[in-house]
Amino acid sequence: MPPITVNWSDLEIAFERNSPDQESFLDLENGDLLSIVDGEPDAAVRRAKVAANATRYLRVDPASSREQYRWMERFVSSVADLPLRERLLIAIDGKGAFRRFKDVLLAFPAERERWFVYRSEVLHFHIQTWVEHTKIEVANPPPWGRVEQPEEPAEIVHALPSGEAPGEILRRQARELLDEIPTAEMPSALAFLEFLRDRGANPLLHAVPERRPLDFEESHDSSEPALADESAAGGR
Repeated sequence: MPPITVNWSDLEIAFERNSPDQESFLDLENGDLLSIVDGEPDAAVRRAKVAANATRYLRVDPASSREQYRWMERFVSSVADLPLRERLLIAIDGKGAFRRFKDVLLAFPAERERWFVYRSEVLHFHIQTWVEHTKIEVANPPPWGRVEQPEEPAEIVHALPSGEAPGEILRRQARELLDEIPTAEMPSALAFLEFLRDRGANPLLHAVPERRPLDFEESHDSSEPALADESAAGGR
């Protein structure tokens, strides 16, 4: 089979979009991507097309949510500012980690941009490894060039310096706040907490004191632990 001209932009999207409702296939004849989204009107037709041309279409296995979570965890371990690292460690604990991680970084544009650079590097290395493993011959090199394997941080931080798990810190802070609420206002406070629980929100994240160094100004992309919201961490 002759070399193909790959649509690198579409291939990159296919690798970072980890969704149980979508599959992507690389057309080995023209380098285009064929996507099948469950529920769309042409999904059955596209699936039949792939099945009838098994040697033409190569399934793209996106970076798993678990792997993308590890990228995020490694990045957090490299954050030098301790208060920000604490906030990020709390943010990536549990379901919805990618969205909370992205929300915290919105207020730190320098670190946010550093995250996008790091994430692009590991994603491009992931794609490069896949292309080499599948022995696809390409006529056009990727626009980002050849990528060396990104260096691993010296240490991955799994817990805050206090030794408490992120979830336990939030629960302790909630208990401390409740202890300070007058008895007469307790029913309203409990009703509000029930509202937050039902919403699935986590605003107590913002109770963590925000101590920013002067070189950060206020103003994403990931991940799985089955965290399928989650390729959202890649988007800006």
